[in-house]
Amino acid sequence: MNVNQAVAKRIKDLLKEKGITQYRLEKNSGILHGSMACIMNGRNKTVTLSTVYMLARGFDMTIIEFLNDPIFLSEEIEFE
Repeated sequence: MNVNQAVAKRIKDLLKEKGITQYRLEKNSGILHGSMACIMNGRNKTVTLSTVYMLARGFDMTIIEFLNDPIFLSEEIEFE
């Protein structure tokens, strides 16, 4: 699993946990639908820190809260 896949999984988990749609997240975060689609379907190979910040803001959480998940501690994450 690479970093982008980990971020996409975290997004999916938070959408379910918070009971919001991807569309609502896009509106709350300011991330364009096309950009979000690239993250979620794996076409995006690099997720920037500013994108993670925008995602966290869209979920009404801090960037630390967004990244505070076991998926980001996995030693199986590949860095490209």
